Amino acid sequence: MIFNKLSINQHSISYPKLNRIVPIPAGFLIMLIFCFQAFSVFSQHATVSGRITDSQNRPLELVTIAISGQPGGTTTSADGRYSLQIPASRPVKIVITLLGYETDSLLLNLAPGIKETKDRTLKQKAVVLNSLVIEDRQLRSTNLNRINPRVVSALPSAGSGVESLIKTMPGVVSNNELSSQYSVRGGNYDENLIYVNDIEIYKPFLVHASQQEGLSFLNSDLVSSILFSAGGFDAKYGDRLSSTLDIRYKHPRAFAASATGSLLGTNVHVEGASDDTRFTYLVGARYKTIQYLLNSMETKGSYKPVFLDLQSLLSYNLNEHLELSLLTYLSSNTFTVIPESRETNFGTLFEPLRLTMFFDGRESDKYKSMMSAITLTDKPNKNLQVKWITSAYRSIEQESYDIQAQYWINLLSNKASEGDSIEVIEAKGYGEYITHARNKLDMTVMNMENRYSWVHERSFMQWGVKYQKEIFHDKLKEWYMVDSAQYILPYNPGVPGDSGNQASLYLKSSTKSSADLNSNRYTAFVQNTWDLDGDSTRLAFTIGARLHYWDFNKQLLFSPRATLSYKPNWKKDIMFRLSSGMYYQPPFYRELHTASDTTIRNVKAQESIHFVLGSDWNFTAWHRPFKFVSEVYYKILRNLDPYEVDNVRIQYMGANNSKGYAVGIDMKVNGEFVKGVESWASLSVMRTREDILDDSVMRYYNAAGKLIRKGITTDNVAVDSSVYYPGYFPRPTDQLVTFGMFFQDYLPSNPSYKMNVGIFFGTGLPTGAPGTQLYTHTVRMSPYRRVDIGLAKQIIGPDALHPHSGFFKNFKNLWFTFEILNLLQVSNTVSYNWVRDFNGNQYSVPNYLTPRQINIRLSAEL
Repeated sequence: MIFNKLSINQHSISYPKLNRIVPIPAGFLIMLIFCFQAFSVFSQHATVSGRITDSQNRPLELVTIAISGQPGGTTTSADGRYSLQIPASRPVKIVITLLGYETDSLLLNLAPGIKETKDRTLKQKAVVLNSLVIEDRQLRSTNLNRINPRVVSALPSAGSGVESLIKTMPGVVSNNELSSQYSVRGGNYDENLIYVNDIEIYKPFLVHASQQEGLSFLNSDLVSSILFSAGGFDAKYGDRLSSTLDIRYKHPRAFAASATGSLLGTNVHVEGASDDTRFTYLVGARYKTIQYLLNSMETKGSYKPVFLDLQSLLSYNLNEHLELSLLTYLSSNTFTVIPESRETNFGTLFEPLRLTMFFDGRESDKYKSMMSAITLTDKPNKNLQVKWITSAYRSIEQESYDIQAQYWINLLSNKASEGDSIEVIEAKGYGEYITHARNKLDMTVMNMENRYSWVHERSFMQWGVKYQKEIFHDKLKEWYMVDSAQYILPYNPGVPGDSGNQASLYLKSSTKSSADLNSNRYTAFVQNTWDLDGDSTRLAFTIGARLHYWDFNKQLLFSPRATLSYKPNWKKDIMFRLSSGMYYQPPFYRELHTASDTTIRNVKAQESIHFVLGSDWNFTAWHRPFKFVSEVYYKILRNLDPYEVDNVRIQYMGANNSKGYAVGIDMKVNGEFVKGVESWASLSVMRTREDILDDSVMRYYNAAGKLIRKGITTDNVAVDSSVYYPGYFPRPTDQLVTFGMFFQDYLPSNPSYKMNVGIFFGTGLPTGAPGTQLYTHTVRMSPYRRVDIGLAKQIIGPDALHPHSGFFKNFKNLWFTFEILNLLQVSNTVSYNWVRDFNGNQYSVPNYLTPRQINIRLSAEL
C-alpha cells in the first residue's frame, strides 16, 4: 500500500555510528609482523632472467614465468624480457606458459646471489580450454578481461570465491561483503550472465537478505580460467543487459588435491586422470557457515546458517575426436534464526537517537538446488569443432517466518558522560510490528544446445541454436502489520466489525498468490571474427547477432553486436577497441511479479544499446610489466521495468514504462607493483538515471504560494494546484565513484611471508521510504568503505624451510593465513529499517553490515 500521508522528518537521513570506528593501534600490527617473523629464518635467493621469443624470433609479451606449484611469478614485457627471483641452494622448477603456445620449463639450482640468463623459444599451438579455442592474441581484441584464478585464494574476504575477485574489477559494484551478488555499470543483480563450460548458471530467487544466500555455484578450487566483460560482449553470450562472466573448469592431467579450513567453513577438492588420460575427474565439496560473523552484528539471537554443496566434472575421450563430459551440482543452503534483541545508535551529532528492539518468533529458510549437464564435443578436424549440450536445473526454495518486534525510539544526550553509558533524554516513540511469510518456489529449467566453431585462415566463426523449457510453481503469502503507539497503521478510527464505520484491521502490506508457468524459449546466434594483420599493424573485426523468442509473451528479439579493434604501428604497445550492440533482457521469474499484485504479467524485454570505446596499454615501469585498461561507455536504456532494492531483494513494478541511460568511465592498472607478484587497482565514475514515462503527482499551494502537503493541518488550505512531472531521477544502482584494489607484498629477504590487501570504496546509493514514489528515493546512503588484510606464512613450499619428509612429504604447499576483516571497523549500511510513530514522523534506522572480525585459514595442496 502507498501511504497518502507520508511525512519524513529531519531524522530520515541516518549516519554511521561514530563510536564504532576504532582504528587498530600501530603497535598491534608491528607486534603481529614480529610474531610472523619469529616462525622462520630468512632465506637467500638467486635471480634468473632472459628473453622469451616465438619460432620466428619475435618477442612474446605477457608470458607467465613462475615457480612450479607456487602462486605469483612474473610476466614478460613488450620486448619479451623477464626477471624472476628464486630460492637459492635448492632445485627449483621454472614453468613458462602462454595461452596459444606449448608450455616450457627449466630446472635450476643456483647459488645465493647468482644471476643466471635463460632465453627460451616457445612453439605456437591452439590451446583447447574445455573444447573452446581461444588465444590471448584474439582475446585482446575483445571486451573480455582475463583474471588469474589463483588470486582467489589470496584475496582476504568474508565471502571468499570468484565473485569476491570480480568485485575488484572496474565497473563492478557490490556494497555487501556477505553477498555474492554484484551490479555492473548501473544495472542490477539480475542483469549479469554467468557461464560454466558454456552452461548458464542460475541463483535462488526468493532470497531477500544477504545472510541467506549461502554458497554460490562457482567453486574457485575447480576453476582454470576466468573471463569477464562489463559490457559490449559478443553475440555468443546470452540475453542480459549488463555483463558476462565466462568460467572454465579444469581439465586435469595428473592427480592433485587441496583442502582449506577456516572459521567460515571448509573446502576440499580432488582431481586426476587415468594412465592414458582418456578419463579425467574433478570433484569439489564445500561447507560454509557465517554464524561467526552474524553473532557480531547488532541483531542478537540464535543463528544457524548451514551451507553445503558438491560438484563434479567427469570427462572421457571416446576416441581422438569425441569427448563426453558430465557436470553435476548439488547444494543445500539452510538458514535459521531466532532473533532476540537489537540496539542501534543513529541520527546526527546534534540529535543522536537510539532504536531498541525486542523480538519474538523465528525464521527458517531452505534453498535446495541441483543440476546436471552432459556435453559431447566432436573435433572432426583441426578447423571444426561441434558441441552438443543438454542440461537440467532444479531449485526448491522455501521461506517461512513469523517475527514480532517491539521497538522504542529515544533521544540521547550529545554531552559527554562518565563511563560507556549515554543518557536518554526523551522517548520519541514506540511501536510494534509483525511480519509473516510462507513462500514456496519450485523451478525447473531444461535446455538443449548445439554449438559450432570453425577456423579458416584469418577468420573464426561461431554459431549455435538452443531450446529451453521453463517450469515454475510458486505460492507466495506475506503480510506486514505495524502498530505504533497502540494504533494500527494505516490508521482507521472506526471499530472493527462495525459495518457503519466500515472499519477493519489494516495491514501495511499483504501479498497472496499462487501461480504456474510453463513456457519455451528458442535462441540462436552467429558471429565471425576477421583478423587482418598488416606488416606493422593489427586490425580485428567481430560482427554477430542473436535471435530470441519466448512463447509466453510472443516476442521475437533481434540483437546485432559488433567490435572493432586496432593496434597501430606505434612504439607504445596500445590497442584500441570500439564496441556497440543491442542487448535485450527478456523477463524471467522476478520480472513477472510485483509487490502489490503478484499475478504473472505479460511484460516485455528490457532494452539497452551499448557504445563502448576502450584501450589497453602494455608498458614497463621500474623494469616490470604493467597494463592499463580504460573504457568509456554510454548505454541507452529503453522499455525498462522500474524496481526498488531492499538488501538483495529486487522488487519490480511490473511494467515497461521507463527509459534511462548510463554513462561512465572505467580504468584499471595491473602489474608488478611489488616485483614478482601481481596487484591491481580500478577506478570507475558512473551516472545512471531513468524517467518513468507516465508518472505525475499533484502539487498543492496555500494562499501564500507555498508548497504544502494537502490535508496535514487545517492551517494549510490549498488554493491552487499543479501537475508535477519528476523527469529523470537516480536509479537504485546510481553510484558516482567506486574504487577497488587488490595488493600483494612479501618480505624481500623471506618471500614465505606474504601480505594481501583488499580495499573497496563506493559513494552512497540512493534510497527512500517504502511505499513512496521512486522519484523521491534520492536520499543517499553512507559511502561503503572496507579494508580486508591477510598475513600469510608458507609452511611448506618452495620458499619455506620446512623439510618435505614424513607426513608432509607429499605436500606441495601449506599456508597459514591470519585475516583481519573490516580492518578500519567501518559501520557500512546495507539497507534501512523504516519505523514511524502515530504522528507521522518516520525514522530510517540503518542496518549495518559486519564489524571488524578475525579469520584464521589453513590451506594445503597435494
